Amino acid sequence: MSKFWVGIIVGCRRGPKTQKPKECLLSFPDIESAGGTARLIGRKVGWPVGKNKVRGKIVALHGKNGLVRARFKKGVPGQAHGSNVEIIG
Repeated sequence: MSKFWVGIIVGCRRGPKTQKPKECLLSFPDIESAGGTARLIGRKVGWPVGKNKVRGKIVALHGKNGLVRARFKKGVPGQAHGSNVEIIG
């Protein structure tokens, strides 16, 4: 992909009694279907957009409306919700 992709952290993956801070749900504003986000699986992402990054990888789709799941090496803090992530590679 030649475009510079920027996504938004929507929230953490969670259940009724637990939440997993290493797995986050990402939304890409330009993509609104599962077919479009299927191309992003396996790509590396970074938060924040800058020098020191928490790195992660897009591992799966989440639903049919264009959300993806990303697994980060270190958990992202709560301040990351609603902020931008960028696709590194």
